[in-house]
Amino acid sequence: MKLGFIGLGIMGSPMAINLARAGHQLHVTTIGPVADELLSLGAVNVETARQVTEFADIIFIMVPDTPQVEDVLFGEHGCAKTSLQGKTIVDMSSISPIETKRFAQRVNEMGADYLDAPVSGGEIGAREGTLSIMVGGEQKVFDRVKPLFDILGKNITLVGGNGDGQTCKVANQIIVALNIEAVSEALVFASKAGADPVRVRQALMGGFASSRILEVHGERMINRTFEPGFKIALHQKDLNLALQSAKALALNLPNTATCQELFNTCAANGGSQLDHSAMVQALELMANHKLS
Repeated sequence: MKLGFIGLGIMGSPMAINLARAGHQLHVTTIGPVADELLSLGAVNVETARQVTEFADIIFIMVPDTPQVEDVLFGEHGCAKTSLQGKTIVDMSSISPIETKRFAQRVNEMGADYLDAPVSGGEIGAREGTLSIMVGGEQKVFDRVKPLFDILGKNITLVGGNGDGQTCKVANQIIVALNIEAVSEALVFASKAGADPVRVRQALMGGFASSRILEVHGERMINRTFEPGFKIALHQKDLNLALQSAKALALNLPNTATCQELFNTCAANGGSQLDHSAMVQALELMANHKLS
């Protein structure tokens, strides 16, 4: 199948590699360099989203935020600068649900199908093809793209119509942020009380407090391995979407707001490009105590 992939960052690059390994022809474009492995698998690097779209039947997008998706789709060198008739756009970025509905309508009016399909699972999930994929769009379009989603992930759900995938991803990011905060708070508490955080984490992994966040990010916090799998700056963006949506819905998200303030503290101290597990540094700052 002729595929396009736009955006080859921390997540996009391994996702595109998995599609190429499965035998699909890819045309790709990105701001930075293209991985040698992807090129060795036969992917063709082109300059613009328009060129990707001219080649591909299904075009995947994986870029940081709403303005970048809009530019990829409708910008000077965007997908819509060539015929979209009969093509399928699959936006796997995490962006505004409201804007997603608008983008989908515009793409549909040009004769193409549209799925919003944000993911969870981080760089590890992208590499291993075990992402959770939250999809918004029509059932028939989902069914057509599902075999490709199966290459990229394991938990793949059609949540509802266009925009619902993005709404689900915002909910996911609320849960992840609050879990990171809980693990950070618990480990800082235990450590300052004199307990070994390594053994505390080990003990908690066997009980009701066990979680994927405690397993993966708890270890990152203790070992101080904050190389980004998912950057604080991107999680700030996602929580902004949550808080903006909550305001529009006359809804209060108090713990989400607290997590955003902790991320803001990290960013103000130079940590915006660190992994989001580095939220623990904000709590360490307030406690005047480091885990290790």
